[in-house]
Amino acid sequence: MSNVVNIAAYKFVPLDELPVLRAEMLARAQAAELKGTILLAEEGINLFLAGTATGIESWLQWLQSDPRFAELEVKYSFSDHVPFRKMLVKIKREIIRMNHPAIQPRAGRAPAVAPTTLARWLEQGQDDEGRPIVMLDTRNAFEVDEGTFEGAIDWRIDRFTQFPEAVLANRGSLEGKTVVSFCTGGIRCEKAAIFMAEAGIDHVYQLDGGILKYFEETGGRGFKGNCFVFDERVALDPSLAPTAEPGEASQ
Repeated sequence: MSNVVNIAAYKFVPLDELPVLRAEMLARAQAAELKGTILLAEEGINLFLAGTATGIESWLQWLQSDPRFAELEVKYSFSDHVPFRKMLVKIKREIIRMNHPAIQPRAGRAPAVAPTTLARWLEQGQDDEGRPIVMLDTRNAFEVDEGTFEGAIDWRIDRFTQFPEAVLANRGSLEGKTVVSFCTGGIRCEKAAIFMAEAGIDHVYQLDGGILKYFEETGGRGFKGNCFVFDERVALDPSLAPTAEPGEASQ
């Protein structure tokens, strides 16, 4: 049985005194013997951590005692080995870089579609109002190559900062349809959905919790291949099992 717990989570929430928060998070994570990466910015937190069940839960209990993180939604997966070598806490300008400072998810989320609802839409070929569904992959091309939803739009971007330009260049092809943006864990598709709505595209949703939550709740119905992850597991299959187990992590 896989005995390493891996978690991924993010939240757009106003944060201040980042150096103090960074130091405390690092100390708590090291005390819990966790490894991975936590990104902090004034707009929120993004994290990928691995450790024992006890270590993960004790750290999460501490983190969620802070009202700012009390409603943090955590996605779990399991592996035989820790896929990170270090414990890093970094302060960034954005927790996911888009270079559009006016896009502020903390001011209000874009509409989200639950994984089970999306699976039903895909199976019936339309949303509940009869509009055709367009799945829009907001990830980088090399991630898409590992796996994506069948028939998804892939603009072959190399980095997320190219996404806004791609939207504006292809806006006409999205009109009159229900557009569902998706990504690994939800953070990119949340910003993407807000940008598209502000660009005047109607009927835009984000896939709540991203591909990882979709795998967890639906088993990956309609998804072809695996979901790329940024650690030594390389990718997770629809059962959330890693496609690679390195034995010695080297983040």
